[in-house]
This record gives sequence, C-alpha cells and structure tokens, in this order.
Amino acid sequence: MAKVLVLYYSFYGHIEAMAHAVAEGAREAGAEVAVKRVPETLPAAVLEQAGAKLDQSAPVASVDELPEYDAIIFGSPTRFGSVVSQMRNFLEQTGGLWAQGKLIGKVGSVFTSAATQHGGQESTQLTIIPTLLHHGMVVVGLPYSCADQMGIDEVNGGSPYGASTVVGGQGERMPSEKELAMARFQGRHVAEVAAKLAGR
Repeated sequence: MAKVLVLYYSFYGHIEAMAHAVAEGAREAGAEVAVKRVPETLPAAVLEQAGAKLDQSAPVASVDELPEYDAIIFGSPTRFGSVVSQMRNFLEQTGGLWAQGKLIGKVGSVFTSAATQHGGQESTQLTIIPTLLHHGMVVVGLPYSCADQMGIDEVNGGSPYGASTVVGGQGERMPSEKELAMARFQGRHVAEVAAKLAGR
C-alpha cells in the first residue's frame, strides 16, 4: 500500500476540513495515511485575537520525515494568489532534501481555498507546483473524470490543478459536500497513482 502524507496549514479550519476529506479518499484507495500540519509562525496572542482555529488535532510535521512517504498532498489557503507564509517557510527548509534528491519520484499534489471564486485558487496551486518539480516530484492534479468540478449549478472550487473551496470574504462558508467530494477524489487518485509508481 502507498504511504500518503496530507500536509496542510489552516487558519480558520477550512483547509483542515478539506485535508481530512483528502485523507479519507486516500484511505479508500487502500493507502496508509498521515494528516499533519506545518508549524505555525504567528504568536499565540495574534492567532487568538484573529479568531484562528486553535483546536486542530493533526500533529506538526517535520521536514526530515517527508522522504518516508510515497506521496505528499499539500493544502494551503490562498494569500494574494499564493500559498501562505507558513507553508512557504516549511518548503524553504527542504533544501537539504533537494540536495540529496530525497523527494525524486514521489507524488505531489495540492489543494487550496480562497475567499471568492476568482480569489486565486489556481494561481496558488500553480505557485507551489514549481517547488514540487524542483524536487523531482511527479505532480498529480484533479482530472476531469471528477465531474464535480464541471458543475455550474452552485458556487464551488475545483480545477484540473486540484480541489479547492470558496470560503467567503469573512470565512463564513465551510467546504460544501461537492468540494469535499472533490477532495476525496483527489486523495483517492493520488493514492492510486502513488501505489502504481511504487510498484505496490
């Protein structure tokens, strides 16, 4: 079975919910799945004042453990069309892994959130993909066989680059069932691809 890490940062809980859906999908495909967070860089007082979700159960990941997995599915909110600084800070600590080629051939995938339908979901995913390619990872998105991304009957995220959710200007909207279904699909798809590449 493939070993999959769902690695995320979530401020208000939207990406946390998507991460658990991604993990559920990967488990449905028979993968061994870990859900972890990147370290927080903001002071606790700032998080509390801003109303951040502080009771997230996922443990904090370390850079050194990344090579243990066959696939890593990254989740980050959108900040001005790119990943949040906490995720970027974590990724910028992977230079040692890059120098040793530790992530070459691993599967990489991305999911995200934004305030509006045109709030930068796709650019966020596209800004992290070059990092994955520099590591030699095999990038897997959300294929159009996931029909949920094709609908126009309701507001929803999702694109060929990966699952996403639209959260509203005040973060008032949690992921819809359709968006969670896309996240589960992505998790299954990544796990299946990773298992094939690992010969399992």
